[in-house]
Amino acid sequence: MFKTRVGKKEFFNSVIAIIIAIIFLFPIYWLAQISFKSDAETFGKVLTYFPHEFTFDPWLVNLTDATFLLSLRNSFINAACTMLITLVLGVPAAYGMGRYKVPGSNVFLLTFLVSQMLPASLTLTPMYLIFNKIGLLGSHIAAPVAIAATSIPFAIVTLRPYFKSVPVALDEAARLDGCNSLRAFISVMIPAVKTGIITIIVISFLNGWNDLVFSMTFNVGAEMRPLTANIYKFQNAYGTKWNCIMAYGTILVIPVILLFIFLQKYIIGGLTAGAVKD
Repeated sequence: MFKTRVGKKEFFNSVIAIIIAIIFLFPIYWLAQISFKSDAETFGKVLTYFPHEFTFDPWLVNLTDATFLLSLRNSFINAACTMLITLVLGVPAAYGMGRYKVPGSNVFLLTFLVSQMLPASLTLTPMYLIFNKIGLLGSHIAAPVAIAATSIPFAIVTLRPYFKSVPVALDEAARLDGCNSLRAFISVMIPAVKTGIITIIVISFLNGWNDLVFSMTFNVGAEMRPLTANIYKFQNAYGTKWNCIMAYGTILVIPVILLFIFLQKYIIGGLTAGAVKD
């Protein structure tokens, strides 16, 4: 009797999970299926849930467009640079706060948490003035630096519990083997917190990939715009090419989907560890 009840409960939970998954995944399916429809079927009076006239034309329009390829390059530059800056600055800072007694560490952590709540619009003006004075406006590094400024606090808050959970004996063993502090950090500590670092890699990459506000503010030239800024090009006085917009959007979300599919266990584990109170 008990096994039967447990089985029914698990079945019910599975059904609920499938329904929720369908609800959340349906917009992605709708995005993708319209990208393979012809103009006639897209604007037809009869609503179809699967392309009857399957075509790759909307994809070819994007992939053969020089402007699209330039925007794709800019998005990858934003994402890669944001990820590198976040790792180089965020990981050592999290290590220092997790392994050593830093005066005022609670104040720093509170500041990092508050910085996550600030809207991007609040930081645009001061960043713009600073970047203008140091000559970063209109460069590929301006947007990644601004995005990383919001990713680094998240990296520190997330990785700090990881470093605190690593036994001190590992540090001592590394020093007995002749490692200095830098080598012990690279060879011992980083592998020990690999899950958290992968989480930071994914989140910081996606922050750079999805950015629109900073890229549009600090890079005013059309040749510097990322993918998120050029999707409007299929809207004109003669109408909107929805199938091309959907193909554009599908290409934009593909890296996000792939990252979460292959690295979801690290992301969930990293966010869970970062949420534990110590």
